[in-house]
Amino acid sequence: MRHLFSLLMLVLLPVALSSGVLAFETAALQAILIDSATGTVLLEKDSDVPAPPASLSKLMTSYMVFEEIKMGGLALDDMLLVSEKAWRMGGSKMFVEVGDKVSVEDLLRGVVVQSGNDACIVLAETIAGSEAAFSDLMTDRAHEMGMSNSTFTNSTGWPDPEHRMSPRDIAFLTQRIVIDFPEFFPYFAEKEFTYNGIRQGNRNPLLYKNIGADGMKTGYTKESGYSLAATALRNDRRLILVLTGLDSARQRAIEGERLLDYGFRKFNNYELFTSGETVESADVWLGDFSQVPLVIEDTLTVTLPRDSRDKLQVSVVFESPIPAPVKAGEIIATLLVETPDTKSIELPLIAGKAVPRAGPFRRISGALSYMLFGPSLEE
Repeated sequence: MRHLFSLLMLVLLPVALSSGVLAFETAALQAILIDSATGTVLLEKDSDVPAPPASLSKLMTSYMVFEEIKMGGLALDDMLLVSEKAWRMGGSKMFVEVGDKVSVEDLLRGVVVQSGNDACIVLAETIAGSEAAFSDLMTDRAHEMGMSNSTFTNSTGWPDPEHRMSPRDIAFLTQRIVIDFPEFFPYFAEKEFTYNGIRQGNRNPLLYKNIGADGMKTGYTKESGYSLAATALRNDRRLILVLTGLDSARQRAIEGERLLDYGFRKFNNYELFTSGETVESADVWLGDFSQVPLVIEDTLTVTLPRDSRDKLQVSVVFESPIPAPVKAGEIIATLLVETPDTKSIELPLIAGKAVPRAGPFRRISGALSYMLFGPSLEE
């Protein structure tokens, strides 16, 4: 039996549903915009197609170094030797000198802020012995994390036909860095870093705008075009954006700001139920108690376009009455949240308490009562 409830009867507060992707144009070749808290995709364009990530792949290099530090294999004050390969590496550089020893922390800032290819190679060679071996570790770890559309052949994003990431994988990786390594995430907000007397600014254009941006990384090669991974926080709500294939650094800055503004302006998050909250009660057939509470295990926060929240419909679906015995924690119902223009959410509801089977006399009286008067709840 399906039990339907109006919005006001449920919570007396505005609530929302994970949204389907709305139509919104972008000049990017590929794009994805995600609400960090709910995982709701607010916008996407060819987001699962593997493409050359350029320096956005340095996010994976950084993640590998963060993990190595967390596991105790490296420390921020460890001094690492600069090889000739690292020193000779072209492209964007931190400008380390061959034979010098550089701290892990300086090298990380060289990667994150300055996008230094040379710094990436020093770290890769230290962790795995060679950049090629490190690249294999990157690929293996990415696949373990669920990034199935990512393959790495180097630590820098240097052009290679087999070096690929999808925008969705990049967005996922950005989210993992924010959540897994809050102690290192602030590096991505640093606007400049000076090493060897050379001061370089962070290439992320959104950091210089008053829009809540606090990370992540830019990239460019002739093949990839101008790309951006960005995250911003406004009013305790975080969005993650990935764009690829833009024509210029200016277009990248404009499009990044425009799409983040769209995500914050068009959508909002709402808490529908809190962990352990009783959503409804169900009648029990031939039990020691006549009803059992239907409880949601985890807090349900959902995302919806601001102008669509009044279309919300909430249902509790279960077979009524539920036969005793009922075990506490047993899944006995489904919470269904839907609107006409969005994807529905289905979540299990569990029994909030155990309901033993009634004794013989109570079973008889309960069965007669149910047949004569029906369930105690309106259905």
